[in-house]
Amino acid sequence: MATMRAPIESGVPDAMPYMHPVMVKNYGKWASHDHPKPGVLRHHAENGDVIWTVKAGTQRQMDVYTIRKLCDIADHFADGHVRFTTRSNIEYMVSDEAKVEPLIKALTDNGFPVGGTANSVSMISHTQGYLHCDIPGTDASGVVKALMDELYEEFISCEMPNRVKLSTSCCEINCGGQADIAIIMQHTKPPKINHDLVANVCERPSVVARCPVAAIRPALVNGKPSLEVDEKKCVCCGACYPPCPPMQINDSEHSKIAIWVGGKNSNARSRPTFHKLVASGLPNNGPRWPEVAAVVKNILAVYKADAQPWERLADWIDRIGWPRFFEKTDLPFTKFHIDDWRGSRSTLNASTHIRF
Repeated sequence: MATMRAPIESGVPDAMPYMHPVMVKNYGKWASHDHPKPGVLRHHAENGDVIWTVKAGTQRQMDVYTIRKLCDIADHFADGHVRFTTRSNIEYMVSDEAKVEPLIKALTDNGFPVGGTANSVSMISHTQGYLHCDIPGTDASGVVKALMDELYEEFISCEMPNRVKLSTSCCEINCGGQADIAIIMQHTKPPKINHDLVANVCERPSVVARCPVAAIRPALVNGKPSLEVDEKKCVCCGACYPPCPPMQINDSEHSKIAIWVGGKNSNARSRPTFHKLVASGLPNNGPRWPEVAAVVKNILAVYKADAQPWERLADWIDRIGWPRFFEKTDLPFTKFHIDDWRGSRSTLNASTHIRF
């Protein structure tokens, strides 16, 4: 058995022992790759070796029976080697072309759609939702399931102008990251403080330090040590809730969902960009979130019809301009779309350019 490197406190485990033998043999020696069909990539090595990668979507939060089923498919229809992507897709590697079509059929028959490559709508990256996170205002995993059910055809086909990456985030801290289209929880009211519990539950200096805009300070309420919020500074991010549950930020009426567009993480062809708000105040209406799905599908439909080939969503918006974007998508532009917050003006950069 291959000797594994010693574990460290950061970083990922050594991937070499789990790689397909053809990938280990040709590591760093690949000549090219092509895209025979949606969900399938073919990699050519310098020495003539070829390996196929088949990508399938999963439901992200999986029980042990689903994982066993995916592993059984790998054992019976592939070469027994799999890996998960950052967007919770599963990839199967096979060195025999004759195994590709039976593998695709086995995956689709068991409810795992094959796709998410090239100019398609890729699987949505998202935060943990109610299962793991301690501050979610909505269930990102549920939003992903509902949206991908609606976008199934765009996942298994390659008909978009370019790749479309989506993300969802349970709160405004936005662990989901930048994306072409991002669905982010939006708290619209400062936290409600239960002053009777703060002194017994919260370490007040930690809570004060946790606030990114210095809107929280110690206070004495009804003779008890507590906290208070400067509502003029508060951006309703919810960062104070984990170290202090008595500062409840979630609200059944005032916690909404917002849609942001135009984000990009990579440096490929154009610089990284922050996404920007285009729709807000959408109801947090689980378990299917129909209002959110309607806005996302509308934006995708307009982008698909109007963008030029290989134009990412942000590039398309830059070409037509923001006023035209709101006209084409029929989204209302209000004063709430204007970034007028100046709480930390002296220390925050006013542009989106990355500086080192």
